[in-house]
Amino acid sequence: MNLHDAALRADTLIEALPYIQKFRGKTFVIKYGGSAMEDEGVVERLLRDVVFLEAVGINPVLVHGGGKAISARVCEAGLSARFVQGLRVTDAESIRIVEDVLDRHVNPHLVATLNGFGGNARGVSGRNVLIAEKLPPFENESGEQEDLGFVGRVTGVKPVELEKMLAEEFVPVVSPVAADSGGQSLNVNADEAAAAIAGELQAAKLIFLSDVPGIMRDRTDPGTLIPSVRADDIEPLIRQKVIEGGMIPKIRGAIKALKRGALKTHMIDGRLPHALLLEIFTNEGVGTEIVA
Repeated sequence: MNLHDAALRADTLIEALPYIQKFRGKTFVIKYGGSAMEDEGVVERLLRDVVFLEAVGINPVLVHGGGKAISARVCEAGLSARFVQGLRVTDAESIRIVEDVLDRHVNPHLVATLNGFGGNARGVSGRNVLIAEKLPPFENESGEQEDLGFVGRVTGVKPVELEKMLAEEFVPVVSPVAADSGGQSLNVNADEAAAAIAGELQAAKLIFLSDVPGIMRDRTDPGTLIPSVRADDIEPLIRQKVIEGGMIPKIRGAIKALKRGALKTHMIDGRLPHALLLEIFTNEGVGTEIVA
């Protein structure tokens, strides 16, 4: 390494220093899922970043998805993967598959990888943390009302286990499975789960890692990225169709988290190398932040 390269690396560390000092001891809730989870190399890079956060004194909580793995297992079982308005129809056999894939395969794999990188992670089923209620029937493509089965919306969070793990300096890794008042497991949206947890824990940051750079005025042009937006400006952007489709429930969930006590929300592209660190520890960032 020549002196110029060494100086650049030192400058990067100095730029990060005030952010490390500011966020030491703070809780970040990180939601990771979708197509950004499909490349094992991308996943490992993200998990190294999570270990870095832990090493500099930040308290990460990781909420993961697992839709692709669930669909593969459903197909192996000879069942059809059906969706209504983006929600997976989940019958009695499917919910058992969902729980098995998320709690006994995806979650332990992420925990083992984090610990293999020197982290101190521990898995927790969302059933122990998330309270939900069953969703009512939705209108399908035929215009008929269809029961989605064991699919729910998050209505509350039981924070005790998470708070205990954070106090003991573990990184909680949470699956998006919830339980209703009778103990029935429900498949819930991981974005919604992360937003509810961030609000309950009064997180300093709620970070969504997906396969888009953030909110863009033109979805085909990354140069139109909106680096910062206030919560009050979100609905006008939806009416202008700047925010569309699957981004709408994600961003509305982020706003709910802000109203419940989270301080700031970030939307970043999880495929970008070290996007998590670049967003948090650099002056410019790489995604969109949403503030109250």
